[in-house]
Amino acid sequence: MGQEKVRISTQTLEWKCVESRADSKRLYYGRFILSPLIKGQADTIGIAMRRALLGEIEGTCITRAKSDKIPHEYSTLVGVQESVHEILMNLKEIVLKSNLYGTCNASICVRGPRYITAEDIISPPYVEIVDNTQHIVTLTESIDLCIGLQIERNRGYLIKTTNDFQDGSYPIDAVFMPVRNANYSIHSYGNANAKQEILFLEIWTNGSLTPKEALHEASRNLIDLFIPFLHTEEEIFYFEDNRHIAPLTPFTFHDNLAKLKKKQKALQSIFIDQSELSPKIYNCLKKSNIYTLLDLLNNSQEDLMKIKHFRIEYLKQVLSILEKDFLMDLPKN
Repeated sequence: MGQEKVRISTQTLEWKCVESRADSKRLYYGRFILSPLIKGQADTIGIAMRRALLGEIEGTCITRAKSDKIPHEYSTLVGVQESVHEILMNLKEIVLKSNLYGTCNASICVRGPRYITAEDIISPPYVEIVDNTQHIVTLTESIDLCIGLQIERNRGYLIKTTNDFQDGSYPIDAVFMPVRNANYSIHSYGNANAKQEILFLEIWTNGSLTPKEALHEASRNLIDLFIPFLHTEEEIFYFEDNRHIAPLTPFTFHDNLAKLKKKQKALQSIFIDQSELSPKIYNCLKKSNIYTLLDLLNNSQEDLMKIKHFRIEYLKQVLSILEKDFLMDLPKN
């Protein structure tokens, strides 16, 4: 645990981490301050940040389990100490971290008798288990147990319904939120004519990211939500053939990148998930089957803007990041 004294600056707006600790593999805590703020600003920032921390950050969970030996959720299996329902509840408690976009598959294939933990899960290399000691099931006899798992990255909650039971697989309630709790408090100081405020922000996470990383991610997501308001004066909306159309802001995206197409072989070996693209931009590109830099360069500005939810600010971010990755990752020759 690290802790330091709080020193208030009355000149510039500054933030600082004043306390940080890891209570366990699945519980991190951080305390931050932001100051000096004008009266009322601490509430504005505190409310927005708390909602962004709890609702705008994506996490990774196991959302479905399947086994040929399971007749129904509330059954018991010979040679298995736990009920099927208890096994599903144990799978729900497993904390994962990944750069996954969408869903992927994992599995557990073991032979008893033995004690099975999260360490026995066979998952893709881009999915990391935060706590390998998490208990799943205990086999009391010499039997084989194979469970197929579906892993998903999303945000918020995913509550199973009766319609989710399909193909002999069982849905698992998922809490994707990596931030377990977030609170803020305000300290006021100064006289009545020049009152200032300090915002104290407390963050608890599940170990898949640190409180500081959660604060950065929530801030980026808040910025993404407000960016469209900065461009309202540049765009004129009109209707044509019952379609909503917005003319594009002039931007030399394709012209600046045309020369890079000469390096097609190298570009084809560089995947866009190797860059620093935000999850929102990556999701848009992936849904349009754009996986490599070459795929990206084979699309014009107009092509990219036809992608659902793809905005002009995304276009500008893609350009700067692509140029940076090109210079950094491609061989010099």
